[in-house]
Amino acid sequence: MGPSLLIVDDHGDFRAVARELLADDGFDVTGEAADGEEALAFVAAQHPDVVLLDVQLPGMDGFEIARRIAELDDAPEVVLTSTRSARSYATRLADCPVRGFIPKQDVSGQRLSALLAKR
Repeated sequence: MGPSLLIVDDHGDFRAVARELLADDGFDVTGEAADGEEALAFVAAQHPDVVLLDVQLPGMDGFEIARRIAELDDAPEVVLTSTRSARSYATRLADCPVRGFIPKQDVSGQRLSALLAKR
């Protein structure tokens, strides 16, 4: 099995599609979360290798969640996603402790693996 993965998005339909796509491409989707609090609790308890994190969530946005995850010991890799383009978040992405960004329409195991392989 590939890297363990948590999908964080407030839309259940997107989580279901992403789960299927990423599992088919070898990721071990170990959990889903609908908001920041759920995501932080899951990361602390389950220690996934990767978090696919929506930018626009109720309460805390993805940038704040990513910052909090980065403060944890043995923090997972975080990749942000959104229906908006990376240009919409250019400055915030540059200042955020994430591996990168994938637009939701482009989410795939191949894209995620390629992004994670970059250093």
